[in-house]
Amino acid sequence: MTMSEELKNREETMADYEAELEASFKKVKEGDILTGTVISVDDEQVILDLKYYAEGIISKDDLSSDPDFQLKEEIHPGDEITATVIKTDDGEGNIVLSRKEANDVLAWDKLKKMMEERTVVKVKIAEIVKSGAVAFLEGIRGFIPASKLAAEYVENLDEWAGKTLEVTVITVDEEAKRLVLSGREVAREKLAQENRKRVAKCQVGAVVEGTVETLKDYGAFVTLENGLTGLLHISQISSQRIKHPGVVLKEGQTIQVKILSTDNGKISLSMKAIEPDEEPEEVFDYQENGAATTGLGALLKDLKL
Repeated sequence: MTMSEELKNREETMADYEAELEASFKKVKEGDILTGTVISVDDEQVILDLKYYAEGIISKDDLSSDPDFQLKEEIHPGDEITATVIKTDDGEGNIVLSRKEANDVLAWDKLKKMMEERTVVKVKIAEIVKSGAVAFLEGIRGFIPASKLAAEYVENLDEWAGKTLEVTVITVDEEAKRLVLSGREVAREKLAQENRKRVAKCQVGAVVEGTVETLKDYGAFVTLENGLTGLLHISQISSQRIKHPGVVLKEGQTIQVKILSTDNGKISLSMKAIEPDEEPEEVFDYQENGAATTGLGALLKDLKL
């Protein structure tokens, strides 16, 4: 090997270790937050490459506050972990770290950003408690009220134990260590999307059968054969003017209606649109003596002058 080749190899070697050498001069102290790459995982701990003269070690207990946390399932070689230094030397030259402590510092900022951006995330119900459920997000214990678990209020909370659901963050109070999550908004939006798709499939102009569910001053809500609900406005109930839908309809009654529109995911219905066209009836006056007479106009209609 020539002298120039030896110098070149030496330069490459120095370049390769430049980052490590630079890191070795850094002073690590307790409380520092470091980020490292996972190089090995076992049942009890994770070892990190910190680009430092010493490796980092995080025990299972210092990785997460979640009681259902599965170390080998959730942490893998190559993952990056940010953790707080809790001891600079464990007696064997390793730096002892805690992701839980770093998480307590960093997680609340993440949670606030999630709340501001209305981020939808998946969580697993870890525990059922009075009036709600508990789930962990970013390692922080969060509460989901029974009224926020689903689209409607949940009566039987036990059915939700262990379930995974999509939630948004609705309350973040770092000082009080209070995190509140909600699955209701996500669930309702999904139902609304499904409903809009079903409504879009309804054929405008079709005459269908429906059941009067509720009566309001402004009209009636009718459940159609396909399970969707439409509004039968009071002006579409009869060609005659009526003061209240109850004059013509009653709850539970089966009626025929025509679909007028499906705009904005809402179904507008009409009974008036399917009324048969009727000729105006001739008005007769009934006299007490039993003689029927027509009006003056009717008498003169066929008179030739």
